[in-house]
Amino acid sequence: MILRKATLEDIPLIQEIAEEAWRPTYGHILTEEQTLYMIPMMYASEVILQQIENFSLLEVDGLAIGYCAFEKTSETDGKLHKLYLRPSVKQKGAGSFIIEQICHQARSMGLTSIYLNVNKHNSAVEFYLKKGFIKDREMILDIGNGYVMDDYVMRLML
Repeated sequence: MILRKATLEDIPLIQEIAEEAWRPTYGHILTEEQTLYMIPMMYASEVILQQIENFSLLEVDGLAIGYCAFEKTSETDGKLHKLYLRPSVKQKGAGSFIIEQICHQARSMGLTSIYLNVNKHNSAVEFYLKKGFIKDREMILDIGNGYVMDDYVMRLML
């Protein structure tokens, strides 16, 4: 497995993986209407284009199986904005590999913690707890069109 910086040419791959991963991840949490609202809001080409410097692709044998987006947000903190895998590769170490790589990157930047938002009902909460993250606080974020994100903000001290 390798985690490499994404390029502009990778935008369609990111969108493909997002589309593949979104419904299995959120189908029991969000309505289809909210999904149809959020995917373009977060994954339209022009949106990813503005954030591409934060994206990395996870590859195995040259095939993209997942992605993440991470950025330094202060002198001490970095935010893991996204971490998604193709459903067929979940629970095979890919998510753990991404977390390890992001921790290494964060430490090399002199950061002391990584934080992220995760839906309170997402099974990934348990994954992050196993990786050493704590539930730092709760957050309800209005994303428009009558929808909110009801999240935990989770933090990992490095």
